[in-house]
Amino acid sequence: MSEREGSQRERGATRAGRPAPAPGALSEERAQSEREVRTTWRAPGRVNLIGEHTDYNDGYVLPLALPYATTAAVERRGDGRLAVHSAQQSEADALLAVADLEPGSVDGWAAYVAGVVWVFREAGHEPGGITVTVDGDVPQGAGLSSSAALECSVAAALADLLGLGLPPAELALLAQRAENAFVGVPSGVMDQMASMLCTEAHALFLDCRSLRAEQVPLDLASAGLAILVVDTRTPHQLTDGAYARRRKACEQACAILGVPALRDVTDLYTALARLGDLPDGAELRRRVRHVVTENDRVLATVAALRAGRPAELGPLMSASHASLRDDYEVTVPQLDVAAAAAEEAGALGARMTGAGFGGCMLALVPAEGAGAVEDAVRAAYRAEGFAEPGFFPAVPSGGAHRIG
Repeated sequence: MSEREGSQRERGATRAGRPAPAPGALSEERAQSEREVRTTWRAPGRVNLIGEHTDYNDGYVLPLALPYATTAAVERRGDGRLAVHSAQQSEADALLAVADLEPGSVDGWAAYVAGVVWVFREAGHEPGGITVTVDGDVPQGAGLSSSAALECSVAAALADLLGLGLPPAELALLAQRAENAFVGVPSGVMDQMASMLCTEAHALFLDCRSLRAEQVPLDLASAGLAILVVDTRTPHQLTDGAYARRRKACEQACAILGVPALRDVTDLYTALARLGDLPDGAELRRRVRHVVTENDRVLATVAALRAGRPAELGPLMSASHASLRDDYEVTVPQLDVAAAAAEEAGALGARMTGAGFGGCMLALVPAEGAGAVEDAVRAAYRAEGFAEPGFFPAVPSGGAHRIG
């Protein structure tokens, strides 16, 4: 059922079941009835300004929400089933028994929706039968967290439909569990927290251990700067094991170093020395070095923004990209070429964003020089024989919110 058709059916049921309110008025009884039948929420994708692969190491991240988002309309049904529809992928509609949902039982994009419903049921919030209709414009496979936008829009709408009154951070954790336990991607909590908590004109400084969140003003325009996003058009896949192997390496290093998480490594030199003679020591040293230094870069970035010195972000972004390329080994040639071309054309700094293995690159550019950077990246891609990249500005936007 389309959103328009659902709204028409609701209006018809209302007219048939009770007198219409006075023009321009909506009775409290009708508002409550419609709330119990259907609700619609919109949740955004994100880019991470800095702080990559630190979230699952209890570290620090600094994402911002994008104006691109996913909308989820959720309505009750009486047959105990979950019906899932997508405006973009109508051929993949699904009809599932809610009671039969379990990890591994659903494939493809519908698994993210089913995972949220399963998590709610596991947490004691029995959803009953529901229909979920999703629509959105977050580019898939670009590292902009389209999966978290989908999960968070469904989670927020479902919680609203059930009248649970759950706080945004708790909804983010439920959405993360859906991705981890049901879909099988061992992601950290940054993406879901960004989708739920971000505010306009700010970046979200998140401590991934305590979940303490601070809205840090991101006023680049007053400094004559902008963030340009380059979509490399190289889709990434996190379910192929590369992401999980890096997370496992971090856990292995923690066990050897005797720390709860790599965030707790305070003496990097000593930690690297202890790992050096092990069979996998060279790899573990690289992974540890990236996470520890990346946390430091996040803190330095936040300090620069608080002090009103956004131009200082440039070198920090470039250092982050080099670390992700050389120590964490998650870049691809398209990302490296884009970052190098952007800096040669006048960007103050450039780095990949997201988990890597494809996706997008961020460049901190003079606002008047964004066009020159775009031209340089296009030329570099043509020289390498890469597909034409995409470009758009990163405008700090608000998090999940109800739209109907």
